[in-house]
Amino acid sequence: MENQGPTTGLTPHLAIPDKRGAEAIDFYGKAFGATEQARMLADDGVRLMHAHLTVNGASLMMHDDFPEYTGGAMAPPSGVTLHLQVDDTDAWYDRAIAAGATPRMPPEDMFWGDRYAQVIDPFGHAWSIGTPVKGEK
Repeated sequence: MENQGPTTGLTPHLAIPDKRGAEAIDFYGKAFGATEQARMLADDGVRLMHAHLTVNGASLMMHDDFPEYTGGAMAPPSGVTLHLQVDDTDAWYDRAIAAGATPRMPPEDMFWGDRYAQVIDPFGHAWSIGTPVKGEK
């Protein structure tokens, strides 16, 4: 696997249930404009052992769940929400819904100064989307 540049900071690494890793890569491309940096299949030639995507300038790693090693403990849902700070909450929300995400919270101006929304992706992961409201910092 070729090195695709530095990955610094905190990088989420998602487990995708039901051997749907390839489908997840396609979804994240459509929903969030993700670009694929690397993909590696497991020895069975079916399951995704590792993928590295770039979403909104940040790294996102994923793999198919391997319940024979984890007992299924890595599959969603979990207490984690992935947050995207973007230029237009409504546009990103609409694109995610059009790609197949489930609405959790429609875009709304929040008291803390963001236009904010939440969706659940088809694989059970929660995503929040926020943009500072004009005039707010």
